[in-house]
Amino acid sequence: MSDITSLRVPLRLPVGLLLSLLFLTVLTLAACFPGWLAPDDPLLADPVNAMQAPSWQHWLGTDQLGRDLLSRVIYGSRYSLLISVAAMMLAVLGGCLLGLLAGLARGVLDEAIGRTLDVISAFPDLLLALMLIAFTGPGTTNLIIALGVASVPRFARVVRAQTFLVARSGYVEQARTFGLPWRVLVWRHVLPHAIAQVPALATLGLGTAIIGTAGLSFLGMGPQPPTAEWGLMLAEGRNYLRNAWWTGVWPGVAITLTVVAVNTLGRHWQAHFEGKRL
Repeated sequence: MSDITSLRVPLRLPVGLLLSLLFLTVLTLAACFPGWLAPDDPLLADPVNAMQAPSWQHWLGTDQLGRDLLSRVIYGSRYSLLISVAAMMLAVLGGCLLGLLAGLARGVLDEAIGRTLDVISAFPDLLLALMLIAFTGPGTTNLIIALGVASVPRFARVVRAQTFLVARSGYVEQARTFGLPWRVLVWRHVLPHAIAQVPALATLGLGTAIIGTAGLSFLGMGPQPPTAEWGLMLAEGRNYLRNAWWTGVWPGVAITLTVVAVNTLGRHWQAHFEGKRL
């Protein structure tokens, strides 16, 4: 009996982390399969039922064109998450590549990459993204590129510092004396340790990217009407808050809950990496 009891490992997850994981799971399902959860077509206008308050027929109410807000919030998760995740993937790929090159090459190349990152870091992420979109024009693709480029330095600096330390560690020097090819040495020994902290940083950065996506879409720099996207929905509903508060509140609630859930997951991941407990 004692042996059986000793095999039971209790799963003790903080309530906040558990709720965040549950919310992100539902959100992922909504983004991947919005048709399963949305009761109506998010683009279907019904002027007769415009700005209807939340009811059993329309759980979150309708907007100024009579479109079901619940359906638009669900479909909006697809665009908001797609843009944010794609921007983070671009930032991680570019940051890891630049950081790895700078940490291994050193010298002139390291100096050039470092000065370039300093220039990018001199601007706040949102301002830099706004400047880039001003040159390239609004749109989903340009928004992804702008947010991704603005987030590259945070990953490049971490990977560069870790690469510099790992490449000069004892076991790497020993592997080099055994005649291991440089590309194999980098792929097997340097890269896994250099990017160990990147997933936690990317999770935390995803929350910032979601806010940036919503903010730039609110300014008209992202997806264009009649696309169902949270930031764009906020922009469309701001003029009706006095008469129909639900048109702007629910997209804001969706953004807030998503950022809180992502940041909660990222903080616990980073604490686990650092050996701390929250």
